[in-house]
Amino acid sequence: MGARKKLRAEAIKEARKNIAMAKLNNCPTSPRKMRLVADMVRGLEVEKALFLLKHSGKEASIRLEKLVLSAINNWEQKNEGARMDEAGLVIKEVYVDSGRMLKRIQPAPQGRAHRIRKRSNHVTVVVDSGIAEQVEETNEETNA
Repeated sequence: MGARKKLRAEAIKEARKNIAMAKLNNCPTSPRKMRLVADMVRGLEVEKALFLLKHSGKEASIRLEKLVLSAINNWEQKNEGARMDEAGLVIKEVYVDSGRMLKRIQPAPQGRAHRIRKRSNHVTVVVDSGIAEQVEETNEETNA
């Protein structure tokens, strides 16, 4: 590996130290319903997002709450000794992608059949420490 490539790889590795992610594959909820809940918490602080998910009436919020807790736990595993409260964790990104589709047949009148598509989705949550972003913003302001 060349020197520039190695330096770039080390910089990327250091930047990803504050980022933790969690994935949920083949969640049996339609992507459209899950995106409604994901849009609700995208960009929020973790404590506020967990509060909203816990008190939301939507079924998808239960699964997303568990996923956010898993991402927080992954962040704590990466950053041993660091506290979640002091780090100011923020839900940086939430992706909801379409998963596999189960195809079923619904009987219809006069010998016909309608196809039913039971959709599922893949959800990815990325949690980042908000303090790092604030420090970078202040450094950019002072350098400008």
